[in-house]
Amino acid sequence: MVGSIARRLEFHLNALAIGDVADRGRHEHAVAVADGTQADRDGELCADVVKHLAAAAAEGDRLENAEYIYRKKELREIAHRIGYLQRRPPTLKVIAEAPADPDRVFFGAFVELEGPDGSRTAYRIVGPDETDAARGDISVDSPMARALLKKTLFDEIVVQIAEGTMRYTII
Repeated sequence: MVGSIARRLEFHLNALAIGDVADRGRHEHAVAVADGTQADRDGELCADVVKHLAAAAAEGDRLENAEYIYRKKELREIAHRIGYLQRRPPTLKVIAEAPADPDRVFFGAFVELEGPDGSRTAYRIVGPDETDAARGDISVDSPMARALLKKTLFDEIVVQIAEGTMRYTII
């Protein structure tokens, strides 16, 4: 059982790593795995989980083996993530050209905002799969990004947050 799951995951990871998406004639969608780095990380994680799962299975009774149960769950989560990544490419679109109006905020733009207290914050508007709060990458679907899109320099935006309403100025 463990071996069949591992082989199936390895097949999916290899397909992602070599660009199975591009082989189907969707070259523009190969960005889904960002040059294979996500597939590489998932492959390393999967191999590690399979190794630990095999060790846990060798310990005996699998019904009361917490390590075995945990590793099986972890393997299912990896399989779910791989499935998600495989379904994602048809919905992706690569934006290769600059926007028609470079003075407006658009997808992929870096934006610096000034808060009401004079504090400055920088954001980059990215796709939902690329968000990273530590780097300032916000999802295009977030309330902040939706408020920013199509605005210009020195426009004021209003963002509804849990604590109330915040006003920012694009600088």
